[in-house]
Amino acid sequence: MKKPIDMRIQPSEITPRELYDRRHFIQLAVGASLTALFPVPAFAGDAMDAAKTSVYTLPDEKTPFKDITHYNNFYEFSTDKEGPAELAHTLKTRPWTVTVEGEVHKPKIFDIEELLKLAAMEERIYRLRCVEAWSMVIPWIGYPLSELIKQVEPTGNAKFVEFTTLYDPMQMPGQRSSVLEWPYVEGLRIDEAMHPLTLLTFGLYGQVLPNQNGAPIRITVPWKYGFKSPKSIVKIRLTEQQPVSAWMKAGPEEYGFYSNVNPDIDHPRWSQAKERRVGDFFKRPTLPFNGYAEQVAHLYAGMDLKKHF
Repeated sequence: MKKPIDMRIQPSEITPRELYDRRHFIQLAVGASLTALFPVPAFAGDAMDAAKTSVYTLPDEKTPFKDITHYNNFYEFSTDKEGPAELAHTLKTRPWTVTVEGEVHKPKIFDIEELLKLAAMEERIYRLRCVEAWSMVIPWIGYPLSELIKQVEPTGNAKFVEFTTLYDPMQMPGQRSSVLEWPYVEGLRIDEAMHPLTLLTFGLYGQVLPNQNGAPIRITVPWKYGFKSPKSIVKIRLTEQQPVSAWMKAGPEEYGFYSNVNPDIDHPRWSQAKERRVGDFFKRPTLPFNGYAEQVAHLYAGMDLKKHF
């Protein structure tokens, strides 16, 4: 029997204090409501920080905070990588709600503060790879999306999960273009959405999510290409039928529903066998499922991944 990989974060791996002040993060993220659940003394010292962090970390060196927050794909603001950091200040993240509906017994509208209270019980820090044509290693803060889905009690007909992001061209100037059909829609199969690596994410590097990274709440699916991790979500809908995502509508021959990281399947316009880590000069081999094959490959057992790309 294979022993599970020890993915606990070691004290030496904790983010530098100047970037990871948990007390400041909690105050910014949720204000008095969540701070009350986490008294200040509970966050004093690296030893407590180490004890509170867990699972699914990587030995890889973290991508610098500046790169993570200034080199972004967020077409709602701009198609330029540097554009979202310059333009996303227009996004207002309070008030904010996320509607969860569809094939559920208990549909509900969650206020952002309520979602963060759930985080108080489930908070974890993950250092995950994220890949597009380039890659980063980001210390996300969030908790498994499954914890939220369980709250609404999916019906037996719930086979897929559809995510819809905010549509507001006044706040998001990129939505005034026709580069994609708005609002941005993405989807997962229900077992993918319930996997513990699929995160409801609200922070990175010990801070609340910067606007250009998907504030105030986003999905993170690290074994898929980055566009499968929708940002600034406002609705989650459980469905019986497979959703049609924004990128599938834009280019069905180029962007499939699954979009798993697979070095053996080339994009029609470029090879996906290698990737460039942001900050590196040379490319490196792309890992199947972005290096998470041991955790997620069983989800696709018996599937032709060249057909279901």
